[in-house]
Amino acid sequence: MASVIAKMTDELIAPILKQMNLELVDTEFVKEGKNRYLRVFIDSPQGVDLDTCTAVSEKLSEALDRRDPIKEAYFLEVSSAGAERPLKTYEDFTKAVGKDVHLTTYELIKGSKVFEGKLTDVNRESVTIAVKKKTRVEYVTLPFDKIASSRLAIIF
Repeated sequence: MASVIAKMTDELIAPILKQMNLELVDTEFVKEGKNRYLRVFIDSPQGVDLDTCTAVSEKLSEALDRRDPIKEAYFLEVSSAGAERPLKTYEDFTKAVGKDVHLTTYELIKGSKVFEGKLTDVNRESVTIAVKKKTRVEYVTLPFDKIASSRLAIIF
């Protein structure tokens, strides 16, 4: 049911975000404790501020009220995807070339399941990141089907 509600929310919010020149990063409908939350994460090249989140929340709330797909009580939260936003689509990865990323894999690759470094290349099959190993840089290519999670990273 949660994935059905998230998908329906994606359909409702798409025209709102297009009109406002924003991008949908992720949608989730989750239960935490006794409460349910419909969370929508948005972004734009200029970033997202509180006023933008409020405007999107109000428009989405109206659309949800008209369609009324969620019969139980829930909290609607619209927020920025943040500085360490997830990378979900091929387009997300292509936009992230040249940026620092944090990737985890389903299985060991070159002795590790965790990779942090600068994303240097993306193609339909894999991504390549430059990982610092003490004083040298190693380029690691990871197939998309082996990537468990991925996000932008703030590396110090």
